[in-house]
Amino acid sequence: MKYEKILKWILLVLFIVGVVFSFYGFAVGFESNGDAPVDNILYCAYAFAAITILAVLAGVVVIGGINNPKSLLKLFIGLVAVAVVIAGAYLLAPGTPAVGYLGEPVSDMTLKLTDTMLNLTYLLCGGALLSLIVGAIVSATRK
Repeated sequence: MKYEKILKWILLVLFIVGVVFSFYGFAVGFESNGDAPVDNILYCAYAFAAITILAVLAGVVVIGGINNPKSLLKLFIGLVAVAVVIAGAYLLAPGTPAVGYLGEPVSDMTLKLTDTMLNLTYLLCGGALLSLIVGAIVSATRK
């Protein structure tokens, strides 16, 4: 019971912090004062992402490992699968410059990482659509 209350208050505090930073950005203006409002919102988002990752690590690895040590092997296999998908997207990324881009030159590594992110986006969107279709077919045939 105490654990649920602690989580509830932490989530409330994080929500309030997010709302405060959002209102700050709108009140000051995102294009005035340089990039300060945007930077503050991004730093807040980075902090939220770090808190989320730490919470998931604590919940999955520590608590899951204590309750079921075999689940750590499944987690490791899942992490290896994710690393293989990311490595495949990186190896398939051509890293070619954008056609018609007239701005400052972009490094080869930035181009390669951008193409990797695009490949991952396409792959994951395709996987999501495929899982929706397969799920609909499976649920229709089971009824």
